[in-house]
Amino acid sequence: MAYKIDNRKEIWMTIKVGLVSLGCPKNLVDSEVMLGLLKDSGYIITNRAEEADVIIINTCSFINDAKKESIDTILEMARLKTEGNCSALLVAGCLAQRYPDELKEEMPEIDGLLGTGALDHVCTLVEMALAGNKTSLVKKPGYLHTATQPRIQATSFYTSYLKIAEGCDNRCTYCTIPTVRGSFRSRRIEDVLNEAKKMVESGVKEIILVAQDTTRYGLDLYGRPSLDTLLEKLCQLEGLVWIRLLYTYPSLINNQLIQLIAREEKICKYLDLPLQHASDKILRLMKRRGSRLEIEQLIKELRSQIPGIALRSSFIVGFPGETEDDFEQLLDFIARMRFDRVGVFTYSQEEGTPAATLPNQIPEEIKLARRDKAMALQQKISLENNKKKVGSQLYVLVENDNHDGSYIGRTESDAPDIDGKVYFTSELALQAGDFVKVLITEARTYDLIGKHVTT
Repeated sequence: MAYKIDNRKEIWMTIKVGLVSLGCPKNLVDSEVMLGLLKDSGYIITNRAEEADVIIINTCSFINDAKKESIDTILEMARLKTEGNCSALLVAGCLAQRYPDELKEEMPEIDGLLGTGALDHVCTLVEMALAGNKTSLVKKPGYLHTATQPRIQATSFYTSYLKIAEGCDNRCTYCTIPTVRGSFRSRRIEDVLNEAKKMVESGVKEIILVAQDTTRYGLDLYGRPSLDTLLEKLCQLEGLVWIRLLYTYPSLINNQLIQLIAREEKICKYLDLPLQHASDKILRLMKRRGSRLEIEQLIKELRSQIPGIALRSSFIVGFPGETEDDFEQLLDFIARMRFDRVGVFTYSQEEGTPAATLPNQIPEEIKLARRDKAMALQQKISLENNKKKVGSQLYVLVENDNHDGSYIGRTESDAPDIDGKVYFTSELALQAGDFVKVLITEARTYDLIGKHVTT
């Protein structure tokens, strides 16, 4: 059903818009900004897809599994055009940016496309779709949101993601991010601080800094990596308890940053280091900067200067040309480094990337077997690491109240959604967003069990 444009001011106030956000936290920030823009324009935001007049799917296309999830979600939501209230189904984000022509041709269910470079035009796309016009707003990536734009927080009130930069200049041979997100571009420190202040004023206690390459922050604006400068200013915000860093590219972690993390209580003693491999041959084929030796030296330095730091990493197995020896080098590296958290992913052959045309592509069954073997090793390490925490008292952010005296929370060593949890009991009534001390009494592979202590 199309809506008449001449009555739009009255009609728009009754239109319900639902948004499904897929992919990473960086994509979630985009979704929150789009929701803010829509609400600011008078649309009603709903989290019930079946009652939405307009459904927007903010998609991911990083690897094959992400593309499949995006396509499946589009098809699932398309059913609501006949079974629900949906009048317009819109696709935004990375999939729309990467495959606009294919989506228009192969998925007639879609009523409009919004690329990553045009996210601030979401209201225009909705208006065009409601008027019965199928529109594709896909242009060269270059959009960068600002603190002045409205945003609806989709995470718990006490935790929020803060995107400090967009795009990537690393050009890893397996990755499509520079194509769909553009070149690396930082937000100005003043702008980031203004948004952070708004978050804290609204009750946010944990801010999680995200970007495609967090440690590159500021290089394009200030001539040097400036994450340390930004962090120093964020640490001055009264009411902010935790600052967490994700997606920290290892080659730009310098001594100033390490020392800052070590001395500032508000900065979580936690780093997400996406290393991808440990064989120098594979690292060169991936076009990753730094050697295995340099990475090991960095990890040694981090643990020396920041005692107790939790290190998370991710690795790709089955990259073209990865031999059994290369894979064994990776296993040896994981065994020796004993990361607190590890994610292992099978290589995804993405069209348009240099790696897709490399010889010696690895069969899928070998990729899966290698992934399972690497994860089994990490599970053993994770359990051993967790057992060492039994008997200690940890600072925990309360996330869930089960209303029976039991609670779920996270330590500073755990990022939301990707890391472990602390399951504990308390004789006192606690609320989500509280910070409490928990005595750890039991260890599991990824999670900890304990009880709240007040002394």
